[in-house]
Amino acid sequence: MKSARHAVILDIIERYNIDTQEELASRLREQGMNVTQATVSRDIKELRLIKVLAEDGGYKYATVDKAEAGLKDRFISIFAHSVISMLATGNLLIIRTISGTAGAAAEAIDNLRWEEIAGTLAGDNTIFIAVKEGEDANDLIRRFQTILRV
Repeated sequence: MKSARHAVILDIIERYNIDTQEELASRLREQGMNVTQATVSRDIKELRLIKVLAEDGGYKYATVDKAEAGLKDRFISIFAHSVISMLATGNLLIIRTISGTAGAAAEAIDNLRWEEIAGTLAGDNTIFIAVKEGEDANDLIRRFQTILRV
């Protein structure tokens, strides 16, 4: 019963912008499921649902995977709109950005979770990326260039 309810919950939050437990409980009742607010609360916790910003400016429940995918797309967009130039030197990659955007662009890079990156450091308009030993910084530039073409 619980697994069926969980499947229905995931379907509901995929199709509708559900922003309260009460609204989710109501939708479940419309589907013929007799639930209490406490049950819905436990289900939300077990499914690890989180509230994310909806397209209309409000909030809605989403799975962590969906939320991370949406954030990743936004971070890539921020990165792509910020970068001016890239230079590889040894195990260091230097990225120049529009003034004031290096922090956001570095956050985008960190969220990519690429294995070859040891770490990032951002100033106002410059990002330093430490490339792990044995990795080629020029290969990393080529990967970033692929994102810039998106």
